[in-house]
Amino acid sequence: MTVVLAPAAIQDIAELRQLYFDVYGHGYPVPLGSDPAVMRRMITDGSAHWLTARTPRGDLVGSAVVQTDEGSRVGKLLGLAVHPGHRGGGLASRLTGVVCETALATGVLDSLYATVRVVTEGPQHVVVRNGFRPLGLLPNAVEVDGCESLALFARYADGVLERRAPVDRVPERLTGLLAAASAGIGIDCAGTARAVALESAPRRAFGAEPIELISAPAFVRRRFLERFPRAADRFFPLHTPNALLVAADGGFEAYADLDPVAGSCALVAVHPRPAALTGALEALMTTVTRAGADYAETLLPLADTEALEIFLASGFVPSAVYPAMRRVGDRLHDYVVLSRTSRQIDFRTTAVSPLLQPYLGAYLSAWASTYLPLHEVSR
Repeated sequence: MTVVLAPAAIQDIAELRQLYFDVYGHGYPVPLGSDPAVMRRMITDGSAHWLTARTPRGDLVGSAVVQTDEGSRVGKLLGLAVHPGHRGGGLASRLTGVVCETALATGVLDSLYATVRVVTEGPQHVVVRNGFRPLGLLPNAVEVDGCESLALFARYADGVLERRAPVDRVPERLTGLLAAASAGIGIDCAGTARAVALESAPRRAFGAEPIELISAPAFVRRRFLERFPRAADRFFPLHTPNALLVAADGGFEAYADLDPVAGSCALVAVHPRPAALTGALEALMTTVTRAGADYAETLLPLADTEALEIFLASGFVPSAVYPAMRRVGDRLHDYVVLSRTSRQIDFRTTAVSPLLQPYLGAYLSAWASTYLPLHEVSR
C-alpha cells in the first residue's frame, strides 16, 4: 500500500498516542509516545526530526523520530512504530531511512544511535539495512513487556570513523568487546586493545550511612550546571540528570537520569570526578535499586582507564563501545558503556542476530570474569 511521509504536526499528537498504544499497549516507556507535553515540545522546538506515515485515506500508520543533541553532534533514532495492520511491506525500513537521511543531511550530527529491542530479529534487520552498525548489548536495560535487553547500533556521517583518536591502553576486561567491535564495525582496534594491568585505586573509606537521593529535577539541573559550568565537562548525549545521589559525608555528588517507569538509571556525571566513587558504588547501587531502577549504566571515555577500572571493580560490565562518539577539535573519541543489573539475566528469550553474536560472547566472558570465581572461569 502506498503511504505518504510527512513531518509530524501538533494536530497529530492524539493519533500518534493511539498508534503507540496500538503497537506497544501500556508498556511503552518513552514519553514521546504517551506524554502530550513532551510530544508537543519535540515537534515544535527543533530538537527532533519526526516523520509520520499516512495511507491515502489519511490513517496514521507509522512514526519515526530522530532526537538530536547538536552540542554533542549525536542523535538518537527512537519511536519507530508501524501499525500491526500495515507490517510486512517495508514501511519500518522506509521510515527509518528517510528520517535518518534527513537528520544527517543537516551536517550538525556526526552519528546517530539506536537502542533496539531483541525480542525478535526484525528491528535489528531494519536498522542494519539503513546503515547502522552493531555496538553491543545492554542486558536487562528496560521494562517494556517485562524486563528486556537492548542492542546498541550506530550510523555515522561520512568520514567520521576515519578521524578516530587512538587509545594506547585499556583494562583487560575490555579486550573482548573491542575485538567484537573490530569485526562488527569494520574498524581497526588492534592498537587500542593493548591490555594493561593497572594498580588498584586506593579504596575510599565509606561508612554505613546510606547514599542520599534527591529527586528534585529543577534543582538537580541547576546544581549540575553549577558543578559543570563548561560544556566540555558535560557529555552524556540526550540524557539530562533529574536525580542527585550524595554521599553522607559530602565526598561526591553523582548526577543521574533516573527512570523508574523504564526501570533504568544513567549515571551522567560525578563531582568532583569518578574516582570519588571508589568504595561507594555498592551503596550507590543499593539506593538506585530502591528507587525503582534495576539497571544502571554509565558512559566513559575509552581512554579514561582510572574511571573504567573503578566501575569494573564494582560489578559493572563492559556492554558496548561507541567509536568516534565525541568530537574534540578535528578528532573523534571512543566511549564505552558499562552496565550493571540487579536482576538475573536470561538470554533464552532474546533473538540475537549473527552480527550481535560476538558482542554476546564478549559480554558473557566479561560477566563471568566479574561474577564467577577464578577456578570456575578457568575450566
